[in-house]
Amino acid sequence: MWWKFKKHRIAMAAAVVLVLFYLSALFCEFLSPHLPLDRYTAYKNAPPQAIHFYSKESGFSLRPFVYDMKMSVNQETFLRTFQPDTSKKYYLHFFVKGREYTMWGLFKTDIHLFGTKDVRAPLFLAGTDDLGRDLLSRMIYGGRISLSFGVLGIVLTLILGLLLGGLSGYLGGVTDTIVQRTIDLLICIPTIPLWMAMSAALPRDWSALEIYFGMVIIFSIIGWTGLARVVRGKILSLREEDFTMAARLAGASDLRIIRKHLLPSFASYTIVTVTLSIPATILGETALSFLGIGLAPPVVSWGVLLQDSQNLETLAHHPWLLWPAALIVVTVLMFNFLGDGLRDAADPYK
Repeated sequence: MWWKFKKHRIAMAAAVVLVLFYLSALFCEFLSPHLPLDRYTAYKNAPPQAIHFYSKESGFSLRPFVYDMKMSVNQETFLRTFQPDTSKKYYLHFFVKGREYTMWGLFKTDIHLFGTKDVRAPLFLAGTDDLGRDLLSRMIYGGRISLSFGVLGIVLTLILGLLLGGLSGYLGGVTDTIVQRTIDLLICIPTIPLWMAMSAALPRDWSALEIYFGMVIIFSIIGWTGLARVVRGKILSLREEDFTMAARLAGASDLRIIRKHLLPSFASYTIVTVTLSIPATILGETALSFLGIGLAPPVVSWGVLLQDSQNLETLAHHPWLLWPAALIVVTVLMFNFLGDGLRDAADPYK
């Protein structure tokens, strides 16, 4: 599988991009130039700043810099606009001291990967929101919630799908009937309304962490059905094979036969299914948070960030608020490319 997968260049590139995304989520505190809740009230809805290497005053500079911004208000529309202030420029440095943060909740530090020497200097490479918070930092922090949501959700989905699908196909009878009718019931209900109903049922007085894990469980309860049905079909075709009969005669329990002999027989299919299911879980969390019934501020996820882009008038004047959507699109595409590569590599007839 690995030899064939390496020949799939798009899938290899997608794997590299996803590794970078998850590393950035893991080290989001260190990579972000600002903290996600830091407010710069003088720069509300400021556009992205350009990085410069040349200025008319000092010529070419090997060290990049950004200009300060001057705010003005249109007297007719009362729209705030920003223009570069070439009289003030701030040079960018690596490993600078900034706002103090707690890395992984274990130890405190104030070292950031890049930034300016002045903590209050404007450095908004992706612009700011209506409260003056740096959008780039919030997107990096949001990746930790959205990307981990997909992984945790698919882990529970995988456990439920393999366990219930395996028992349904191997035991048959009443067990098979109960599992399959439950699958039919869940499949016949439209997915988004079911997500919305179950998410709305979560108590509003729960903490952000409790709501997070509650949504993970909800997505797992709904998402295991497709995998379980395919697992059942695979096990129905394998349970009468000679190696299964030999394990049964040797005294192996039903769970051991399923776990040690049947499930590994189609592990390649399981890997592909997991890879293609992660983006669906990420999109589900994004959709619910965007609609306001999933995660909510002060939690920072890509779906929560997109709540600011619900107003078309706001988007017309501040299009950079859609940057989180670009990250979601790239992530989903990379997972799909990775899944295609794994499917081709796992196909024994190719």
